[in-house]
Amino acid sequence: MTHRISRRARTLSAGLAAGVLVPLAAAVPASAATAAAPTVTCTSAKAGLAAKLQKDITAAMANRKGTISIGLYDRATKTTCTFRATSSYDSASVVKVTVLSALLWDAKKTNRYLTQREVDLATAMITKSDNNATTALWRQLGMTKIKGFLTAAGMTHTVPGADGYWGLTRITVQDEQRLLQLITAKNTVLSDNSRAYILKLMNQVVSSQRWGTPAGAPSTVKVHVKNGWLPRATNGWRVHSVGAFQGGGHDYYMTVLTQDNSTMDYGVATIQAIAKAVHKDLVPTTIAPQRIAPPVSPAEAIPPAPPAL
Repeated sequence: MTHRISRRARTLSAGLAAGVLVPLAAAVPASAATAAAPTVTCTSAKAGLAAKLQKDITAAMANRKGTISIGLYDRATKTTCTFRATSSYDSASVVKVTVLSALLWDAKKTNRYLTQREVDLATAMITKSDNNATTALWRQLGMTKIKGFLTAAGMTHTVPGADGYWGLTRITVQDEQRLLQLITAKNTVLSDNSRAYILKLMNQVVSSQRWGTPAGAPSTVKVHVKNGWLPRATNGWRVHSVGAFQGGGHDYYMTVLTQDNSTMDYGVATIQAIAKAVHKDLVPTTIAPQRIAPPVSPAEAIPPAPPAL
């Protein structure tokens, strides 16, 4: 990670992720609760699957401190799970998939290929989460094109970060799932070539950044992932992961956004517990899960500050 963070916002790193605002208290006496606690909601065309996912995802979140939002969809079984899908988070590096999608959407409008410079920047941005590359593409696109893509994509709750701070773009699970839907199925917003290119880069993310939603995926499943992590003075660490998965007779994608984590590793552990439950229920197998490398240390995750924007 090479992103730099300004001194006045030491933790505004743009190569990081954001989560939803869902405090998960371990146990709240009924007398103290002012409203019913949110619950995981699942539906499925496959008998018994929705109930199993709801139970196992809820168990994975049990006793986890912090704030969590979840989205899951599997085309094969028409399965959907959501938890606080409209809560808003600082995006950190998860927004980089949006930046690449906006770049390709804009190129499609003029029927042009990406330049070699754009290819190099896009590759570094997604596979290595390079922040300087992201800043270059963010500036090139400009707010008009970025907002134009969000409108075209139907990502109505995503708010681009102000003053060049793309890592502070506000995102929701609902919009991230919408983006993953566009990337993984034919549509009029992104061309087939654009979708294939995005998935190719998400499949080539360096091993040290392949944690999060891929955890527990069997080796028969092809993984596409982008993560984000960002510490700030308020709400602690934001740690996020979006992933798309194909294999084992399934075609599914999920988003997990978190914040109020005491450390980056704590947030990663929360996401991976949820992901393992999802993969196990959707693609039960005796095949060993893919090996997930540990994430970079917090020190490596906080880049130096960028010049004033």
